[in-house]
Amino acid sequence: MLDGLRQFITDIVAPHDQSRTFGESDYRLAATALLVHVVSLDGQPTAAEQRKLHSLIESHFGLDHGTADRLIADATQVEGEAVDLYRFTSVIMRSLDEEGRKRVVRMMWELVYADGQVSEFEDNVVWRASDLLGISQRDRIELKHAIADRAGSQLKDSAVGG
Repeated sequence: MLDGLRQFITDIVAPHDQSRTFGESDYRLAATALLVHVVSLDGQPTAAEQRKLHSLIESHFGLDHGTADRLIADATQVEGEAVDLYRFTSVIMRSLDEEGRKRVVRMMWELVYADGQVSEFEDNVVWRASDLLGISQRDRIELKHAIADRAGSQLKDSAVGG
């Protein structure tokens, strides 16, 4: 609580780091910070997870490769400074409608399944973030199953040699 108040005062007195391209109130920064958090839960992100993160950022936010790099760098910095998910989910809640928030949860699931395995920690973080984003349990589970089914068929295809 006290840390949150200190951060609020710091943000008013000395606004966010001027070297950042994306501002604290930019939902793309908040969403990407959540994705960075997910991808780093089980240690160093794999090459597949890094590729998937880049792909998601570029396609969902309509960014070129260099701008996506900058967004990921900014998000990595703010994610490292954050004490909880609320810092990011509150920005997303103010910025996006329910469909937009579902897209963020879908992106999180896509990252979780990028390496072909789901850890308990990853599942828990997506559950907590979904809850903070006002996404129902039913919708969260439907999104998870849709991504899992797609990831499973892709894994089977690659295992067969396709």
